[in-house]
Order: sequence, then structure tokens, then C-alpha cells
Amino acid sequence: MTFIKNDLEAVKSFFQENMTGYSSTEINLMVKYLVIKRLNINESDYLIQQPFLFSGSDLLFFRDAVKRMQKNEPFQHVLGEVEFYGLLLNSDKRALIPRPETEELVDWVVNSFDRNDLLKMADLCSGSGCIALALKSVFAKSEVNAIEFSKEAIELIQENCRKTELQLIINEIDVLEKGPFSQFQKNSFDCWVSNPPYIPTKDKAIMHANVLEFEPEMALFVEDNDALIFYERISKQANLFLKPNGLLFFEIHEDLAEETVSILKSNNFVNIELRKDLQGKDRMIKAQKLSSQNESK
Repeated sequence: MTFIKNDLEAVKSFFQENMTGYSSTEINLMVKYLVIKRLNINESDYLIQQPFLFSGSDLLFFRDAVKRMQKNEPFQHVLGEVEFYGLLLNSDKRALIPRPETEELVDWVVNSFDRNDLLKMADLCSGSGCIALALKSVFAKSEVNAIEFSKEAIELIQENCRKTELQLIINEIDVLEKGPFSQFQKNSFDCWVSNPPYIPTKDKAIMHANVLEFEPEMALFVEDNDALIFYERISKQANLFLKPNGLLFFEIHEDLAEETVSILKSNNFVNIELRKDLQGKDRMIKAQKLSSQNESK
């Protein structure tokens, strides 16, 4: 079909004809966000400024978006942005696209503390920085650390700090190594949160191309014979660097919940709580470090 200038419905029709597998609702949302991004307007403007005057380059922009998604590129990368916990973050192949279930994890953390508390928090395997930035947006006076090993992801975290005007302490640390944590004071953190790599390599066979081709493997996959390595290492370090009664939160693999609970128990965590996401899958865990009195027993 040929685009008709000023005709938003023609743009939507073009998407519907060329983007099979998407519902009308999904198409309408994608077009809305692309128009907002392209014309540099907000959602209110989108509702009241119609009909729009699309230039020739605007129409080429929409065509290019369709072509990219036809090649399995995620919409968030095409748009270049993703909304997470009320924040608009840059999104590209340098880090995982923030998922709704991770927002649920953040919400659990937020509701576990008083928003006026002065806390020291860390987001390990931070990726885009979405968890750390979401926490900083709520606990504005608290210290929030973003811990990440990938230099490319760290660049993305820095961009997202500037984009949101939120300040994090960014640490380049491989959480599988012990040494780098020595920069922190033991028993000093109120909370650690992590959404680490947890997908066994064998699961690649059942994953969508838009994930395999456009999101970093190092943020997704672990060896089949050591799928919980990040949980083991982080739990051990958390036991050293969390305050007595400090909290540790994980996003987890739905099929490895019991094994993850066992790791936490073996590292002397108590009050372990497993929670399902909105899809009914075992998706997150909260655990508490022993109090000093119990540790001395």
C-alpha cells in the first residue's frame, strides 16, 4: 500500500498488513509510541493533535520500523526506549530488555522498606540499570549501587542515569569473582537485589529469535551443569556484606525455585519467601540474613 500523509489510520493499516502475529491493540500501541517518539510529543499531544502532518522522512521511519521488526528485532530496540516502573529508559542490544516480572520484583523490594529510610542498596548484574534506577526513583535519599561486569551495559546504565536524572554508584564487578567486593564494607548493605543469568544453555532451542539474536547471551545463559552458579556466589557474598537482618531478593528460573531456596538455606538465610509472578510462575525470592544474635549461636 502507499502511505497517505496526515492519515494515521493508513499508518496503522500498513503495520497490520505487514506485521502478522500482532493484535490490533498491539499494533495501535506500537504506532502510538513510534509517532510520539518521531514527532517528539507526549501522550496527551498524541490524543489532541490529530490529524498529524507526516513528512516523507516520517513515513520512511515507519517503514524502516516495520522492516526491522520483520527481521525479529524487538520493538523496544526499534523504538530505542522502554518504560520500566514509571521511568523511560534507553533500550538496545547492550543489555536485556526490562520485563514486567522484574517490575514485580522491584515492587516487592519497595514495599519491604519505609520510603523515608536512608538505605544502602545494590542491584547486581544490573544490565540496563532498570532495577537500580527504579529503586533510586523511590528511595531518593538512599545510596543505590549498580553492579555490572559488561562495559557496554555500564555505558547504557550511565546513559539511563542521565536520561532519568537519577544518580547511582556504578561498580564494574564480576559477581563470580570474590576480590572486587573487597571495596565494600562488610555488614553495610540493607538490601541486595539481582536478576542474574539463569537460563540453561539447552533452553536456547525453545527461545524466540528476537531474544537470541538481539539480547546479550552473557546476560541470559548459564552452563547446563551449573545453572545456579550466580545464586550460589551472590548468596555467599550477600552473607558477608548485608547487615544483620538485611534482605536479599532474586528473580529466578521458574523450574529451579526449590534448588534456589536450598542455596539460600545453605548460606544461613532465614524467612525465605517464594513468590509467583502475575502469570502464576515461581519467579522471585526474598530472604533475610541472620541477626547478629543468631549468628553468634
